Amino acid sequence: MKKRTWVLLLLIFLALGLPFPAYGQAGSTQISLLGREGQPLSGLVDGNTVRLRIELPSPVNAETQADFLVSGIALPVAGCAIKSGQSTCESEPFASLGWYWGADGGAQPQRLISALVNGTQAEGSLTVNVIPRPVVMVHGFNADFHTWDSYLGPQGYLAELGLRGFAVGDGQVGGVMKTGSLSDPFTRTNSIAQNSGILSEYINNVQEATGAEQVDLLVHSMGGMISRFYLDRIMREDDVAQLIILGTPMAGSSCAALPAALGMMLPATLEIQPGYMVGVFNQQIVRRQGVPFHALAGTKLLDAVQSPCTPVPSDVVVTVDSVKAIPMPVEEIALLHTELNTSRDVFDKFVLPLLKTQAGAFDAPADPPAGSNAPASTQFSRVFTGHIDPGQTRDLVIPIDANVTVANFALFDSSRSMEIAVTGASGNQIALDPVANGLVRVDDPSTMIYLGYGFNQPNPGQWIVTLRTTASTPPEGADFALAAQFNGGAQLQASQDKTIPRLGEVVNIRAALSAAGVSVPLETARAILRHPDGSAETLEMKIEGGEALLAVRPFLSGIYGLEIEVTAQSADGFVIDRAAFLSFEVQPSVLQTRLVQLLVICGLALIVIFSIFLVVLFRRRKA
Repeated sequence: MKKRTWVLLLLIFLALGLPFPAYGQAGSTQISLLGREGQPLSGLVDGNTVRLRIELPSPVNAETQADFLVSGIALPVAGCAIKSGQSTCESEPFASLGWYWGADGGAQPQRLISALVNGTQAEGSLTVNVIPRPVVMVHGFNADFHTWDSYLGPQGYLAELGLRGFAVGDGQVGGVMKTGSLSDPFTRTNSIAQNSGILSEYINNVQEATGAEQVDLLVHSMGGMISRFYLDRIMREDDVAQLIILGTPMAGSSCAALPAALGMMLPATLEIQPGYMVGVFNQQIVRRQGVPFHALAGTKLLDAVQSPCTPVPSDVVVTVDSVKAIPMPVEEIALLHTELNTSRDVFDKFVLPLLKTQAGAFDAPADPPAGSNAPASTQFSRVFTGHIDPGQTRDLVIPIDANVTVANFALFDSSRSMEIAVTGASGNQIALDPVANGLVRVDDPSTMIYLGYGFNQPNPGQWIVTLRTTASTPPEGADFALAAQFNGGAQLQASQDKTIPRLGEVVNIRAALSAAGVSVPLETARAILRHPDGSAETLEMKIEGGEALLAVRPFLSGIYGLEIEVTAQSADGFVIDRAAFLSFEVQPSVLQTRLVQLLVICGLALIVIFSIFLVVLFRRRKA
């Protein structure tokens, strides 16, 4: 009887020319969620790659479109076409990004998946459980995972949302970066490339521990440079949903010249300098692989007299211009560098909305062209370095030339214990004021300075900075580096003809000094060249035709730092002292690269031969 009814209905549809339904009996449609390997799933981690499958109770008589809907998401998330004579189809793989968060910002631990078949709602549906993707946090220079203490643990910001947070080096999974430590400052750090490899390992371990295929990367300071290298050179799958950046100096920070002059925490203190970031790093590291970037810059310092070693606005060590040096959306907040990773306001107003990005709102911007905006030209005195034992004092003489409108002084003190006294060009000692002179002490070593202060309209002449140890200076004493930053006055321009030379290729260096647009004859010029192995040599520069010239032929591959120091006398008789900081990264020669490749091939061949020998030997003994 049932068969006759269906035959009669079919004849009526054909007689009237009506389209026969493409899917079978109501409520019999089956929807399945499949993983990356095609395995059926009842739940997923937000961001994991999935496919959706639909199965009708009977084959269709014409190609039929199936579109999949997820509750709370306006547009279909995927679709597929059921071919004529078949009853099933599967969508292409897609990332389930944003499935955990609703339009109101609330958690959506369950989602209902349904389907439209030729635009008509099918009655079958599927409920899936959704887990939020984890957050991986990357610390910066001279720091460790404690950078993220405000975010970690049961009382941390992330736990309040039910999110799992992992900070590189925290021991939850394997992976510890080396970006420097004041407790052992002369131990070499990892390079950005090496730390990026460790970050890759850490992310892989988080994925294994959580089942997540994608993570959010939350980074502070140099952690953003490490993460950019990882995205460009190492990441092979879609492992990162978005990069959330707090105070990363995309065009470097001049403050790094202070510890670098002492040979501390190399190569990190060279890599974070503007010469390296602008001339080397940003010329090569541009691929983002579809990962959206979002950055926040600190603008606590707005008055030039307050900023010890950078132009303003800045967060003490990173300028807004440096954060904005590469194309990406950048927001600003009136905080210091060391507050960006701890502030509740930063979390609530910047980080949290990004973590709650909804489905369909993840942009995949194209990679920008190589290069970056160069930071504003910054003029420095040479870096004065030395060591003071307990009970000692040291006088440093810093000449200030005419027409300097602002002079800032930045002190790096490995013990973070010294006191200073300043005597102006008049011979009078000056009482430093937090407001008038921007006097600031920073106890966080990641800032690369300990103490800073400045002067508006300083009198030209010789200024004396007296360093004194205190009762808290350790028995072994303290290493120091001090430099002055000038607005106005003479301008030193230094350049190099290559930033990424090959091994043995000559790098030509030029430096020239001018004041009010007029060339100033140089009296002395020298360069301190710091090699990739940490050793340094002082090279005299040839003064010719108003320029200082130097040719360097490097015989080690790796990162080189170059501090150029010149002196001159202005027309009005004042001493001019200026320094500039350059970097270049020597690539292995073609021959060296081929030799390494040959050694690797030979090594693999030896392993294969030895393995065959062992197999043959084992079989003979067994026989």
